[in-house]
Amino acid sequence: MPTPSYAAITLGSNSFNMLIARTKGGQPHIIAKYKRKVRLAEGIGESGSLTPEVMQRGLDCLGMFAEMLALHKIEPNHVAVIATATLRCINNADEFNAKAIPILGRPIEIISGMREAELIYQGMVATTTGQGRRLVIDIGGASTEFIVGDGHQVLFKTSLPMGSVTYNRRFFSNAPFQELDFEDAKQDALVVLGEHRKTLKDFGWHCVVGASGAVQSVVEVLLYRKQSEAITLKVLNQLKEEILAEEDAKLSGIIGLSSERAPTFAAGVAILIALFEHLGVEQLTLSGGALREGVLMMLAQRILEETI
Repeated sequence: MPTPSYAAITLGSNSFNMLIARTKGGQPHIIAKYKRKVRLAEGIGESGSLTPEVMQRGLDCLGMFAEMLALHKIEPNHVAVIATATLRCINNADEFNAKAIPILGRPIEIISGMREAELIYQGMVATTTGQGRRLVIDIGGASTEFIVGDGHQVLFKTSLPMGSVTYNRRFFSNAPFQELDFEDAKQDALVVLGEHRKTLKDFGWHCVVGASGAVQSVVEVLLYRKQSEAITLKVLNQLKEEILAEEDAKLSGIIGLSSERAPTFAAGVAILIALFEHLGVEQLTLSGGALREGVLMMLAQRILEETI
């Protein structure tokens, strides 16, 4: 008897993602992927609520997801909808959820930063080869998760309020960008890291894995240029110089940077530079998966338990 298809939907502060899979050989086998840059964190007003325009942008994406769920004949109880930092902090999350339920047929589960970190790590382990102690860094739109683990065991995890969308609003809202913008972002990252900086360095690691759009953006540029995929501080500082040489926020002169990635690229590079310098990171590679893959693993296990 064939296993049912299921869908993991993650509502991030920058992107909304949906993975559709079927279990084969005891593991989720992805049969379709859908993604849209919603940039939810851009829409948080001074009142702490999501603006109607950006809320509708998110709901429109959910409408597209719903059409794909119907196309793939996914049952509502085989769908997990997980939301992260922006929906954790806005005042009108209940309103967004109430409008989303009729679209998806499922309520949104808003998870804590610590639960997000756990799922990110499990998604990384399931998709990324490697041994020894690893530091995983996931730079989202409004939060960054740090996890130190060995194999499947999580040794330390935390979620901190720094992200490519929120830092873009705070430090990179006026082009052309200046050296001071990067310095201000770096100083803020140091404050946000706080006592976790020493804790992370005390744990130590054999390698560092990045699981985020910010890391993906840099890797895409390197691949386009036929350079090594490994990110170093030298690579990041070179990209910073290229960003500073651009006259507007479109960053159209940066070879290999897509227009979709451009709006948060400077902020992402700034956060990466800050973390490399503050944590003493020498090299970072891209993870094979993160939050959405972790949610998919969780959903696959839940469905397996239901059928036993």
